[in-house]
Formats: sequence, structure tokens, C-alpha cells
Amino acid sequence: MKNINKPTQTGEKVEVMALFNYSQLPCQPLYFRKKGADEVEITETLNERIRFIGNSAKHIFHCMAGKLSYRLEFDPQSLGWTLYED
Repeated sequence: MKNINKPTQTGEKVEVMALFNYSQLPCQPLYFRKKGADEVEITETLNERIRFIGNSAKHIFHCMAGKLSYRLEFDPQSLGWTLYED
């Protein structure tokens, strides 16, 4: 049984549907899909920030999907998304 009190610290690659240059937000994730699973709709984006690492940047989104909290990280160099469960 999964321990719901301890966040998952290892990231999982996911597919994300996002809108870029939507209103005042440069990017807004709409839903994500884990490998072999159904789509999960993001109901609210709590905050977003950019973390610079060397010559690259990661766009970090703290999101809610229903009552579950997630962190999505977008790497613009690889165009890949990583999911962390909060």
C-alpha cells in the first residue's frame, strides 16, 4: 500500500497537454498522463516559478488535480515534463 503521508521524491516522466502564451501566463498545464494510465485533469495551478540551473531553466508548476497536489517540471531544452507527487 502506498504511503500517502510521504511525498514521492523521484520524478516520473509524463505527457502533458499545456497552453503556451495563454493570457498572462506563459504556460498553463491542463492535464497530464502517466505511462499506461488515464489522463488527470489539472483543476488549479497554485503557483509557478523558474529555477535556473547553469545555462538552462526549469519551469515549475504546483498544481491541484481534485484534492491531490502535484508538482510538474518542464525542461525547455528536452521539452520533457516530470511529475512529482506532493
